[in-house]
Amino acid sequence: MKNFIHFDASSLEEACKLLAEYDGCAKVNAGGSDLLTVLKADILPKYPEALVNIKTIPGLDYIEDDGDYLRLGALTSLDVIEKSGLIREKYRALAQAARAVASPQIRNVGTLGGNLCQDTRCWYYRYPSRLGGGALPCSRKGNGGCLAVRGDNRYHAIMGGKGCFAVCPSDTAIALAALDAHLLIVGAESERRVAVADFYRPLGNILEADEIVREIQIPCRKVCTGQSFIKYAQRKAIDFAIASVAAVYSQVEGVCTDAHIVLGAVAPTPIRAVEAERMMIGQPITEEILDAVSEAALIGARPLSKNAYKVKMTKSLVKRAILSAMET
Repeated sequence: MKNFIHFDASSLEEACKLLAEYDGCAKVNAGGSDLLTVLKADILPKYPEALVNIKTIPGLDYIEDDGDYLRLGALTSLDVIEKSGLIREKYRALAQAARAVASPQIRNVGTLGGNLCQDTRCWYYRYPSRLGGGALPCSRKGNGGCLAVRGDNRYHAIMGGKGCFAVCPSDTAIALAALDAHLLIVGAESERRVAVADFYRPLGNILEADEIVREIQIPCRKVCTGQSFIKYAQRKAIDFAIASVAAVYSQVEGVCTDAHIVLGAVAPTPIRAVEAERMMIGQPITEEILDAVSEAALIGARPLSKNAYKVKMTKSLVKRAILSAMET
């Protein structure tokens, strides 16, 4: 690991000001479980000159329900979210997504904000600079095309890949997108509120150099809804999703009144299956409807040479997630 200047911020204002001063040459440390591995492997296009630790800022780890929104501080640990009785009862998909992240040790350290902002897991992007040939050039680093297009793309995007086919690695982002969550983002001189579904871009997220995610806001649902998050990974623990689906479902007398379906690990961003959702509204959910919905959810899939299997897998997860949501 190379040398850098370390700051323990005492407030968000101080942290954002430091980030602005270093103008893209500083990184935020929220939980550190992903950032430290990135720094050790030296994979970033430009190694940071400074590290701003925001874990020293008080009051950023909370779970509050004000009647309109469930408000989560960005430094709330995944372990606390997973075990929260309120979240398990009313926001089951988020509890399941938090539970699906890594191992108990990592969930105890990792934060919700950190999970949302973590870097991609693409093995070409993460190829360590210390190995033979050094770090690999790629579109995400701004110095080449996407090596996955002609290379080993087993776990890469089957939808939405333009220039970069690395998938969004966050489990919690998929559940939060299905729950219509927003992020409160603060900067040195600004503050904005952004939907989780709009937070990601093909080459990363929308955060400016001086910005930090402060709070996650989930609207409180006035009607009874069923929720589910399902993830498939090679290992049952300590592994990233090959495909995942979050479903939020409302019904009255057996007829669907509202549905949100979000696909994960199939694109650089969470994918909202809007057409599939429309097919569910006003319908009793039958086996035939489920088949049609799962097909519609993947209608835009364009697999690469080695990941066509993800299409069938994700269709199956869509069905399972909807059925699981209906049971709650």
